[in-house]
Amino acid sequence: MSASALQVARTGLEAQDTRMRVIANNLANANTTAFKSERANFATLAYQDARVAGQQSTTESNYATGINLGTGVQIQSTTSNLGQGTMTSTSNTYDLAIQGSGYFSVAMPGGQTGYTRAGNFTLSAQGQIVTSDGYVVQPPVTVPAGSSSVTIGPDGTVSAIAAGATTPSQLGQITISTFINTAGLQAGSGNYVLETAASGAAQTVIAGQAGSGTISQGMLESSNVDVTEALVDMIECQRSYEINSKMISSVDDMLKNANQTL
Repeated sequence: MSASALQVARTGLEAQDTRMRVIANNLANANTTAFKSERANFATLAYQDARVAGQQSTTESNYATGINLGTGVQIQSTTSNLGQGTMTSTSNTYDLAIQGSGYFSVAMPGGQTGYTRAGNFTLSAQGQIVTSDGYVVQPPVTVPAGSSSVTIGPDGTVSAIAAGATTPSQLGQITISTFINTAGLQAGSGNYVLETAASGAAQTVIAGQAGSGTISQGMLESSNVDVTEALVDMIECQRSYEINSKMISSVDDMLKNANQTL
C-alpha cells in the first residue's frame, strides 16, 4: 500500500509541475501581441477495483458499496482562453487587430498556411503586406511604391492613392479565417496556430461576415493574460506541489518504520 501511495503522490508532483509550466508560459507572454492564456486540465488515472459494488458477498447478499483505489492524476489537456485582449492604438498603418473571432492567414515556408491574431504587419521590399517574419499575408496585397493614404477598412478592403493620382483605388482585400473548433488548433512558435483534424478546415470569409470579427487599422490586440490571476494560480500550484511532496515524505517515514519493526 505504501508503494502505491508513493506512485500516486509522484503523479501529483508531475501534474503540478506541468501546470506550473503552463502558468510560467502565460506570465512569460504577458506582453506578447494577441497571446491567449492557457489552462491545464486534470483527469484521474485508471482506478483499481478491489471490490465492485453489487458483487456477491455471500450466497444471500451483495456488497452495497465497492472499494475503488485511485492511481493518481494526469494532465488531460490544455485549454486556451479565447477572450479578447485589450486593443492598443499604435497609429501604425499596417498594424491590424481583429475585433471578434477569427485569424489572419499567412503563407509559411514549405507551402504551409499559418494563422495568427498578431497583426503587427509591415511591407516587404516588393510592397507586399507581410508579418515581421516576412511571411506574406493571404490573400496577397501589394502596395505600389509611392502610394499614400493607405487605408484598411473594417471588412479588410485595402485602398491607397497611387503616385500621381488624386483618388484612392482598391488594392485588394485581407480576409479572415475561422474554424468550427478553435480549441483544436495546434499552437506554434511566433504567434502562429496551425490547422488540425480536430479544428476542422479553415473557412475563409470577409471580415465582419459569417460571425467573424472586423479589422481595426492602427490597432494591436494585447495579450489576454491576467497577471494577478496567474500569480494566484502559481501560489495555489506551489501549495499543491508541497502537499504531494509532504505525502512522499510521510510515506517514506511509514516505510522506514515498517522496516525497523519487521
